[in-house]
Amino acid sequence: MREDTGKAILISGGIVFTLVFSLFPFIYMILVSLCSKPDFLHQNSPLTFTLQNYLDICTARSLHFLHYLGNSLLISLLSAFLAVLIASLAAYSLTRLNLPAKAGMMFLILAVSLFPQISLVGYLFKFMAGLNWINTYQALLFPYIAWTLPLSVWILTSYFAQIPRELDKAALIDGCSRWQILRKIVFPVARPGLFSVFLLSFIFAFNEFMFALMLTTDFRARTIPVGIALFEGLHGQIPWGNIMAASVVATLPVIILTVIFQRNIIGGLTRGAMKG
Repeated sequence: MREDTGKAILISGGIVFTLVFSLFPFIYMILVSLCSKPDFLHQNSPLTFTLQNYLDICTARSLHFLHYLGNSLLISLLSAFLAVLIASLAAYSLTRLNLPAKAGMMFLILAVSLFPQISLVGYLFKFMAGLNWINTYQALLFPYIAWTLPLSVWILTSYFAQIPRELDKAALIDGCSRWQILRKIVFPVARPGLFSVFLLSFIFAFNEFMFALMLTTDFRARTIPVGIALFEGLHGQIPWGNIMAASVVATLPVIILTVIFQRNIIGGLTRGAMKG
């Protein structure tokens, strides 16, 4: 009995420590965003709360916060949708068609994803500059799709492999084409996996910083991570209240998606890894 009690105490203590360690930066960010004086910890003045920082980021034209937020949402949604579409076609081909060297293709796809962003961004900048795509949506859209495809293909290939091929054979006998099988049979059955890949691709694109920093120049295409990082340059000082308020708003979509759909994400990933 004592052993069970000690184990329960250790587990509870570990959970509490993990929660405090993980949530403290976010709680501090919220406090700073709501305070009239961001340096309240270093002052003896009473703590006063205000929504002025949130009003400033939404109304100040020099910050362009709403432009950054709109750019991030649009680019993330488009890149996630196209990544899922392309990855699903690749996964279907790898699991259903008699292609030579399938294992080699999979490892080649994985090897491409091992290159760090910093090793590619210089060549990517020259390529986009040659196409006159700097500071455009497509300058970010194509790199984001390419960067999320390896993981998307691996997840969906594992998921599609668990779908019985007898469904395809029965549909072919009934006169369906491969496109009809993919659209009417495979996609509905693999919906949890497709949804999981879409959410992961969206979160990656929404949080990405390196490509957005190098391939955009102003608010017309710049995304929210880079926009928040450059608040300092706009003001000549560090406006911590505005930065924290913008960070809270930028973090909310990702947190909401993760909390609401965490079961779908875990379920979609684990089902693709299980047989039967």
